[in-house]
Amino acid sequence: MFRRLLDAPYVLLTLVPLLWAGNIVLGRHVAGQVPPVALAWFRWTLAFLILLPFAWRYLRQDWPVIRRNMGVLTLLSLSGITLYNTLYYWALQTSPALNGLLMASVAPLLIAAWAFVLLGERLSLGQSAGILLSLVGVLVILCRGDLSVLTGIAFHTGDIWFFVAMVLYAFYSALLAKRPAMSRLGFLAFSLGWGAALLTPAFVWERIAGPPLHFNALTLASFAYVSVFASVLAYLFFNRGVEIVGPNRAAPFFHLLPVFGSALAILLLGEAPHLYHAVGYALVLAGVAAATFFGRRRRAVTPARSS
Repeated sequence: MFRRLLDAPYVLLTLVPLLWAGNIVLGRHVAGQVPPVALAWFRWTLAFLILLPFAWRYLRQDWPVIRRNMGVLTLLSLSGITLYNTLYYWALQTSPALNGLLMASVAPLLIAAWAFVLLGERLSLGQSAGILLSLVGVLVILCRGDLSVLTGIAFHTGDIWFFVAMVLYAFYSALLAKRPAMSRLGFLAFSLGWGAALLTPAFVWERIAGPPLHFNALTLASFAYVSVFASVLAYLFFNRGVEIVGPNRAAPFFHLLPVFGSALAILLLGEAPHLYHAVGYALVLAGVAAATFFGRRRRAVTPARSS
């Protein structure tokens, strides 16, 4: 059943923002108890250790490929693992999650820009229309049906780091098309492990000079969620989805983040549903569908070996 799931790219790309919505909420919730670099380092280190028993034989098989392609693999680990999430957690120390969701809404446009620069891919008319339509839906949800709310949003220094983080992740998303031909588990395990290793000097510095790290039930549960669900599963699903359909057709699924975030708030936190939720959901889903099914089919790339 899991293998069949890995061959259903649009299901995978739908699950990713659901898993990441929880990551954003948790990152903001534990901002006063877990410093940003520590949260990112524990996330990637634990994710690597969890995945390692399943990926060890693939890492050994892929080692010659890894050695020949250390340049592009380091860029992928540095942008998509080491820097992106650390900057996002750092931004959540001073900026509300709403600002983070607003910045995440520009991800499809940033991915399209990087896909053009790195791959020469252009957005089709259907993709452009779908991204814009879903962006309107995102704004309807985040502004609670009143777009004038945008003029009253207070921007913080952390918002700059949100934007830089999204630029880096957009770069990672486009560069995935150039990943070497290696197993999915081998690629993910190496990315997580190497990304955590590159982050270790900053983690050591933060432990020496930074704020204290509080271990309690909340932080341990947060480590468990971000390492298993927001890291191992979400990255496996996202990488596989981009591998099959390409970065431009995967990009609009970022707009499902506020959809799932608000839906979780309704289901788990008792927030009352409103008409603007339904309108925003409909616009986002229509936009994602348009960008997905009316987008130009991408040129073929060499597929990675199955794990």
